[in-house]
Amino acid sequence: MPPNPWTSWPLPESLSREGLSVARVWIARVIRALVVVGLMWTTLAGRVFSGWGLAAAAAGMAAAVLVFRGFFRVTRARRLWPSVGLFFLLEAAAFGFAFTGARTAAIVLWCACAITAMERLPLNVALPCSVAALGAYAAMNTDNWLTTTMTTAGLALVGYVVRLDAEARGNAQRLLAQERAARAAEAETAALAERGRIAREIHDILAHSLSAQLVHLEAVRQLIQRSTDLEADREQILERVVACRGMAREGLDGTREALSALRGDMIPVEDFLRRLTAAEGAQLDVTGERRTVSAEAGLALRRVAQEALTNVRKHAPGARVNVRLEYADGTVGLEVRDSGGRGTPAELAHSGSGYGLLGMRERAELLGGTLESGPDEEGYMVRLRVPA
Repeated sequence: MPPNPWTSWPLPESLSREGLSVARVWIARVIRALVVVGLMWTTLAGRVFSGWGLAAAAAGMAAAVLVFRGFFRVTRARRLWPSVGLFFLLEAAAFGFAFTGARTAAIVLWCACAITAMERLPLNVALPCSVAALGAYAAMNTDNWLTTTMTTAGLALVGYVVRLDAEARGNAQRLLAQERAARAAEAETAALAERGRIAREIHDILAHSLSAQLVHLEAVRQLIQRSTDLEADREQILERVVACRGMAREGLDGTREALSALRGDMIPVEDFLRRLTAAEGAQLDVTGERRTVSAEAGLALRRVAQEALTNVRKHAPGARVNVRLEYADGTVGLEVRDSGGRGTPAELAHSGSGYGLLGMRERAELLGGTLESGPDEEGYMVRLRVPA
């Protein structure tokens, strides 16, 4: 429920110097100082007061300035009754100046009270206070009624315009604070999303690398367990260990590549697939109009290709593999299809976590794409399609 404009205080930002330029603050200070000095000069330099009366007038004007400062402080703290009390104390001081002959000081004080009350108090309190101050000014003014009426109406209008200006500044400051908070929240969300993306990349790389290493370590374990002459199988064991070391290096290089891709300085996905398929002995076909894909889509294509080829090596050794990269309208697709293995997959098929394609499917869904996998006519097929 929105606050009642008649009973609610002006915004805290409206009652403070927040949002004011340094030049505007200093101009206001200079004007106030000149007004106070001018009033004291016109009041004390004249022949209205003398002796102790002069000292009392000076003390009264100094006290009025201090009360004005207190009025500003309590209105900033939104304390209604102390604000009203200080306001009527200023009104009494103005009447005191008027009855002792310092009419100029009284008129300036009444006008300042009327404008300040309109600016800093709730409207249901500001209007009676402003009317009281302007009514006192009109009653004590010796000009003709038309001049007095015009001046009173002009002062009331000035007070309301000052209030509107302060409220506009307060609303602007509040919107600025909300925008800054929204930007901070957006930056924090982006940072968390970036951390999640980096963690996902590192996880997928390590899962692929460690799974490949596990394939070779499992083969070494089986060789050692089944061998009756380790010296005769030494070459095979050494070959597996060297391959496992190569997979560890591949995982490290993949981590570096992922970080490079996140920074936007990685080789194009097509070149990466050519190197990967050449190393795995697979055939690569590229269809559609070549174009640059986003870092997220490129990483998804890389990881799915690596995972699919690792699965072929694990489950269908010796199979013929075809990889197709397809550029379509608004999307890019990758298809990895094997012809079925000629080797025996039972020894190595159960190595690894078993969550590779599940992780790839989750990655594709996060990008708004799809991943399909399953048996094909001859072997197995993995098909990825993501926006690009």
